[in-house]
Amino acid sequence: MIRHILFITFTDSALPEHILAVRSAFLQVSDRIEGITGVEWGVNDSPEEKNAGFTHCVLMTFADEAARQRYLPHPVHDDLKTIFRPILREIVVLDYTVIP
Repeated sequence: MIRHILFITFTDSALPEHILAVRSAFLQVSDRIEGITGVEWGVNDSPEEKNAGFTHCVLMTFADEAARQRYLPHPVHDDLKTIFRPILREIVVLDYTVIP
């Protein structure tokens, strides 16, 4: 199992409806690409103030490496990037394999 984590900051011009569209697109990915077993979306609410300016997070779970490799070049991923990139200020992507 592989976790795919995105830490996100949106542009100042990103409207709430644009962010909602990105959220909706992310949450539909698991229904559209085989091997993605879950997608979570969250908004930072930590009182620790150690988020380095990142305001949103996406956590995706891939069943295995084959699922991750299907996702990266998939047209659904490309469609997601089309609506995501215009309002994206900064992103950190971190993947890790879950070790039981």
